[in-house]
Amino acid sequence: MADPGTVTAAIANNVRAQRAHRGLTLDALAARSGVSRGMLVQIEQCRTNPSVTTLTRIADALGVTVARLVEVSDTPVVRVVAAADAATLWRSDQGGSARLLLGSDAPAILELWDWTLQPGEFHDGDAHPPGTREMLTVLSGELTLSVYGSSHVLKKDDAVLFSADRPHRYANEGGGALRFVMVVTEPREALDQ
Repeated sequence: MADPGTVTAAIANNVRAQRAHRGLTLDALAARSGVSRGMLVQIEQCRTNPSVTTLTRIADALGVTVARLVEVSDTPVVRVVAAADAATLWRSDQGGSARLLLGSDAPAILELWDWTLQPGEFHDGDAHPPGTREMLTVLSGELTLSVYGSSHVLKKDDAVLFSADRPHRYANEGGGALRFVMVVTEPREALDQ
């Protein structure tokens, strides 16, 4: 697994570089992302490990994937990410985790995630930009997916596609560990609006 200090340093460098590439001030990025200027300063100075929600807001404002912000090295034509190098962006005290395996931002934003939730755990996802879709399949356990007031129970090998431009929740209401993989796709047009 990538060292947390290495990932934090990569985030600092990548946020600063992406912001500079777009000619944005800290204040402009704060206004676009909804992340405070103070938090952006802490991130760019490598003084904090931002949450998945914070990274998602910054990535959306910059028009890149979260994966782009946590990349430790440049993206080659063919990119192989060893399991040990995947970035764990959320971890619970009970053993749940969300690992961003890889992502791309051309021609559309595309991310591949590996999630684990222990019994009783859940994660609330914020609404993504309009047009964002998520696809996932359950590898083990049982997932209760709640989107826009409706809950859907998925068992091992079940798959789902949904509009993720509204708040959603992944929950493990079963008795055993839950593991699922998820693909998030966001159209480039959403970034230009």
